Order: sequence, then C-alpha cells, then structure tokens
Amino acid sequence: MELDALDKQLVALLQDDCKKTTKQYADALQLSKTAVYERIRRLERTGVITGYTALLNKSKIKRDFTVLCHIRLVQHTKENVLRFEREILKLEEVSECFHVGGDYDYILKINVEDMKSYREFMITKLTAINNIGNTQSSFVINEVKNSPSVHI
Repeated sequence: MELDALDKQLVALLQDDCKKTTKQYADALQLSKTAVYERIRRLERTGVITGYTALLNKSKIKRDFTVLCHIRLVQHTKENVLRFEREILKLEEVSECFHVGGDYDYILKINVEDMKSYREFMITKLTAINNIGNTQSSFVINEVKNSPSVHI
C-alpha cells in the first residue's frame, strides 16, 4: 500500500501517542475528524497498523535486567526450527526473537528481574528446549535507544 504524506504524518502521530482523540490528530493535520477517522480505519484495515499497545517501565515491574541471548541449533531441519519457534513463543520472559543469519541462528531479547532470575530461566526453561546446541548471553549495561516506532 502506498502511503501519502498525510498518512505518514498520521502514522508518526499515532506512534508518538495513540491515546489522543481523533480531533487532536485532525487539528494537527489540519483535516476534518471524519477524514482522520477514515484514514486510521483504512490503515488498520489494510494492515499498516496491526495493533496498539502500552509501553511499560521495566524497572517498575522488576523486568529491567535485559539479556540478548544468541542461540545456535544443533540441526536445522524444518521440524526442529518450527518446534524451537513454537516453544519460544510460550516463554513470557522473551520479548523479541529474531531468526538470523551468521554464526548463530536466533537472537532473543529477554527481560527478567536480575542475574539469579536469568540463571533460573536458562536452567528451567530455555535449555529445556530440545535442539539447542549453543547459547551465548550478553547483558545490557545501558539502554541507549529503544523505540517501537518505525519511521516512514
């Protein structure tokens, strides 16, 4: 779908704060409320906008220990890859999972309370998944940039 300049501005406004009223977006874009409402519905209907979410302060919910875990599978059969991915989807500690090329097969972003919690997660959940050959963990010292927005 081709987005025009107003669509792009609207998407940026929604990514910045999706809790504003249609009137506030309309005022910012100098459009009618109806025009903005229709644009938002079209963006949702066509799948450009896939959902809305609340961003949480990880320290307030004791999930501010972030780990990037690189995983190498033992075998890369279709069945093993799909099984691994199904199991990862069940792990609430994993906020992001990327199937990547290079030395490792997957990179996981994991949020837990502390190192002790991460060790428990590794022992009881992650390494319990069959077909993991190797893991390497990197611990985040400081989150320099973390933006859910995609700029278009």
